[in-house]
Amino acid sequence: MKDLRILVTGGTIDKVHDPRTEGLSFSPDGATHLPEMLRIARCHFPVVQLLMLKDSLYFDDADRAAIAKAVADAPEPCVVITHGTGTMGETARFLAPRVGDKTVVLTGAMRPFSLYTSDGEFNLGGAVVAAQMLEPGVWGVMNGRVFAADALNKNVEQGRFDA
Repeated sequence: MKDLRILVTGGTIDKVHDPRTEGLSFSPDGATHLPEMLRIARCHFPVVQLLMLKDSLYFDDADRAAIAKAVADAPEPCVVITHGTGTMGETARFLAPRVGDKTVVLTGAMRPFSLYTSDGEFNLGGAVVAAQMLEPGVWGVMNGRVFAADALNKNVEQGRFDA
């Protein structure tokens, strides 16, 4: 087993229903669902680091540089990044030349963990395993599939990631 850090950046996986607006937003207290997701899965070894809670549609190069710095600063050889699905591929391709000999896996969800029938737990579990097994580089794990950074693309018509 390899040491692993999870960097939380936001995305749908961490959103909650806002009854005031009837939309999805991040928890007002700034909390992430990742510790609870890991507790339910009885997965106790990853270090969870809350980097930001932001919708990836609003990410810019400064946000991606902050993620790259957090990856570089992580003492663990394996890093999972929870990320919004809208620009996950863009961030993966930004990180690819910047991660050195670390294995970095991006994952997220199409439906929030806080709502019934989320795909987030499945995707997170796959990412944790993949990060320990894959070669160094940047990968994405979504919908039971592993994608190299250059092939990580959301199919918005189908609502999933495809090869």
